This record gives sequence, C-alpha cells and structure tokens, in this order.
Amino acid sequence: MNSTPKVALVTGAGTGIGKAVALALLGDGYSVVLAGRRAELLNAVAALPGAERAHPFACDVTQPEAVNALFADIKSRYGRLDVLFNNAGIGAPAVPMDELTFEQWQSVVNVNLTGSFLCAQGAMRLMKTQTPQGGRIINNGSISAHAPRPNSAPYTSTKHAITGLTKSISLDGRKYNIACGQIDIGNALTELSARMAKGVPQAHGEIAVEPMMDVAQVGEAVLHMASLPLSANVQFMTIMATNMPFVGRG
Repeated sequence: MNSTPKVALVTGAGTGIGKAVALALLGDGYSVVLAGRRAELLNAVAALPGAERAHPFACDVTQPEAVNALFADIKSRYGRLDVLFNNAGIGAPAVPMDELTFEQWQSVVNVNLTGSFLCAQGAMRLMKTQTPQGGRIINNGSISAHAPRPNSAPYTSTKHAITGLTKSISLDGRKYNIACGQIDIGNALTELSARMAKGVPQAHGEIAVEPMMDVAQVGEAVLHMASLPLSANVQFMTIMATNMPFVGRG
C-alpha cells in the first residue's frame, strides 16, 4: 500500500474494466474519483467494502463543461491528481459499415475519442500546475487499436486514434513530468463482453466461442503501470486472454 495516498481518476468507473481498475487502485491506498454517466452505478461501487476513499462524480465526458466541473472538483477536494485512467467507451451496433447512421458513428467518436481528449486535457492542466509537478495518464486502447473485429468501424477507428493521442500526450507531457501509456485489453470478462463466451462473428464468417480472462487481472495490470515512478513508463501494454484469436491467423 502507498505510504502517501495518491489521487486517481477513473472514467467509466461504474462497471466492467473501469470498476475493476478503481477497486485495484483503492486496494493499493489511492483516493479514487469514480466518473461516469450513471450516478447509481458509481454509488454502488463506492458502497463496496474497501471503497471508503472512493468519490463518485456523475459526468458526461463528451461535454466540456461537465469535464471542467469534474476537474474543478478534484482540484478543490484533493489539490492534485496523480493518475488518470481514461476508460469511458462505447461501441456501435455490429452492422455493415454502410448501414451505420451518422448519429451512431458520432456517438462513438464523442465518447471514445473526444471524451478521452477532454479528460486528458483536464488532467494535463492540473498536473502541470500542481506541486510536485507531473502525473500519469493511462489510456484504454483495446485490442481494436491493433486489429478490427467484423463490423466495428467506429470503435476500431477511435481505438486506433487513441494510440495517436497516447503518443502525443507522451511527447507533449515530457517537460512537465507527465507520463502517458496505453493498455490494450483483449477479452476481459465483463457485463458487456460476456456475449463472447457464447459465440461472436469471426473474420472468416463463422461464429466462435472465445476464451476470456478475469477482469481483475486488468486492474492489476493498470495498477502496475500506475505504481511506477514517473521516471519510468509502460508506453504500451497488451493484456489478453491467452488463447483468444489475435496473434497469428485466428
């Protein structure tokens, strides 16, 4: 456990990967701001045993005013931010690309890319001005930052873009002691990914059940990245179910 409590912000913290990461950080002694659109889910996480240092904050990361209010609250409450886990994300219906509506495309871009940018921007502003200066931003990239699933153009496009955002933050944050890395996750078992254990479309057109891994392992991986001194950085990490179809030809 950290001898000096640090402050972390986790977006999309009410369920799945965000929840697992928040719990891992809380278990290591962090004070954790839980951000997400649904207050009831955030409150449920904060009510769990061992989550006494959690602070729920309902926030739509696609709205600049809401993100500004989130970071104003963090600055007022804690005076600093040590870690941002940029995790909030959504997908679009798995339909052929030509059948997607503009609204479906735009909603994924707004949450996955614009939301990550706005939160990274808020974190950098605070980390640049706090004492001691600096902090760490960890972006959730996904296996889709490397290779698409069928009928996933909006999600895959935004996750490839997250890689560019990660590299830009790493470069622009250097002189302010701000480190940035990306974790690319494959087949962590959550409420949203449970369907993979029942069978999902593969690139060759067949439906196949895919191996899954415990989402708690993602929490431990992000905690490792977060726990490094700012003089060291995991630039990219891939954590995945060992036997999922990714490496090789399926």
